[in-house]
This record gives sequence, C-alpha cells and structure tokens, in this order.
Amino acid sequence: MAQFVNSWRRPLVLVKAAVTYSKPRLATFWYYAKVKLVPPTPAEIPIAIQSLKNIINSAKTGNFKQLTVKEALLNGLVATEVWMWFYVGEIIGHYGIIGYNV
Repeated sequence: MAQFVNSWRRPLVLVKAAVTYSKPRLATFWYYAKVKLVPPTPAEIPIAIQSLKNIINSAKTGNFKQLTVKEALLNGLVATEVWMWFYVGEIIGHYGIIGYNV
C-alpha cells in the first residue's frame, strides 16, 4: 500500500516542477508574441510596399552590389527563411514530403 501512495506522488511532483519551470518562459513568450506576432496595421502596408519597390529598383539599377558583407548575409538568411517556410507550408498542405498524388 505504501508503494501505491508514493507512486502517485512522484508524477505530481514532476508536474509541479514542470509548471514552475514553464511559467517564466511562457510569460516571456507571450510578451514577445503580443508584440512580434501581430498582423501588420493598415499604416504599415504602404511602408512594406515602398520597401519592396526599393528592392526591385535596387535589383534593376545594380545598387545591391554596394551592400556590405553583413547586409548581404542577413538578406540571404531572410530569403532562405522565407523559402524554407514556403516548403514547410507545402509539406503541411500535401500531408507529406513526397508531393502531389498523381
């Protein structure tokens, strides 16, 4: 009987430890989620469009050649991230890595 009493206390201790460990991390997550994961406001949309026009103009005129190595690396990382999220979305949409069932 003593074993049974002690056997159900251990999971409760683990759950309590997990909750104690998770609370500050979840608070930090929600703090940043409220700031960073919001959709753009209507005032931010023209700024994004202008930024895209600047990128296209830079590609046309060759101004991208004047970027520093750090800026070029950051631009490459952002492009890679967008590309990878596209592939993750495709995998989720097709329910598998293989692709369409033809």
